[in-house]
Amino acid sequence: MSDGMVPRRLWPEGADPEYVAARDALLKEEQELLAHAERVAEARRALPPGPVLPRYTFAEGPRDLSADGPVTATAMDELFGGHDTLVLYHLMYAPDAEAACPMCSMWVDGFHGVSHHLARHTGFAVVAKAPLPRLRAWGRRRGWDGLHLLSSHDSTFNRDMGTENADGAQHPGISVYDRADGAGGVRHRYTMQASVSDELPERGIDPLSPVWQVLDLLPGGRGSWYAANDYAGARRG
Repeated sequence: MSDGMVPRRLWPEGADPEYVAARDALLKEEQELLAHAERVAEARRALPPGPVLPRYTFAEGPRDLSADGPVTATAMDELFGGHDTLVLYHLMYAPDAEAACPMCSMWVDGFHGVSHHLARHTGFAVVAKAPLPRLRAWGRRRGWDGLHLLSSHDSTFNRDMGTENADGAQHPGISVYDRADGAGGVRHRYTMQASVSDELPERGIDPLSPVWQVLDLLPGGRGSWYAANDYAGARRG
């Protein structure tokens, strides 16, 4: 697809010199940003191996969300899908909450849309502290058929991974694991939560959502917009 050449003209015929100069300067900033992102990705891949985890198990139902059972106890090492790595999205959905976090749901909408591509490279699953029936009902509402939807309701997994406070508050994030040995061991490799710092709240995993990337292209940017659950299932408009 790419010929490896310098980008072709990025403005239409008739653009005035002021626009051309500003766009050329912006392109240099974008190239610098991409180069920095490559360095960060390389450093992420170079992290030393993390700890080997206990053999966590989660409650899981059929991938077909129209069926209620059977419910099985799925261990982490069973989620790799024939690959050496596993990605888990930590869905912010407390046991007593009526609905999952709208931002989290938007992220999972995106992951669901590309899950068939991810399956070529890694295992992928969504884990939440909500009880399994409530999690599956939410998955049906969002149309998440085919995803591994896991309830950690009866597990210390969320607390151990740092995505749950002592008071039970849940935090969104994403984690990467790999196989530690040939006996089913799972090793932690990387976790990133949504809130990176006080200066960058809810921005930590934004690069993983196409919604934010497109909104940031607009003249008005993302503004104060926040995802909502009341338009779940609306695919057009």
